Amino acid sequence: MNRIVLGALMALVLVGIGAFWWQSQAKIEAQAPPSRAQLAKAPRSTDLPKADVAGLQGPAPPEAYQLTREQQRFYRYDLNRDGKITRTEMLSTRTDDFRKLDADHNNLLTFDEWAVSTASRFDQADANHDGILSPQEFATTRQKPEKSAARCGCRD
Repeated sequence: MNRIVLGALMALVLVGIGAFWWQSQAKIEAQAPPSRAQLAKAPRSTDLPKADVAGLQGPAPPEAYQLTREQQRFYRYDLNRDGKITRTEMLSTRTDDFRKLDADHNNLLTFDEWAVSTASRFDQADANHDGILSPQEFATTRQKPEKSAARCGCRD
């Protein structure tokens, strides 16, 4: 008796699962792009839509405002734009520099990793390889300024 009831219950569950699967497949197929055969049967029109825009005026462009240097610096760190800078936001700009120094990628910066990076930077700057940096050679070690957003040449 229990086997019959359990079998009937399992059959109902399987029918229910099948019905849900069948409905989901129908929704997927309804949203599918048209087939090549359907596209071939569709009428083709080469006429582009036309609109009479005489006398129409679009919305006014948004007002541009200038941020002070300090505001720009603040917003560079305030990643989620909530008006507050968290410790994580403050340190997030340094993670790329840290990853460049961390040679073995274990999230620990040893003195050796830092020293190798500094020594290679010195070697790159020492153009004549005399072990001494002249003022011109030292100037090449200066950190490159960040690339600013491309500016249009609209105002000449």
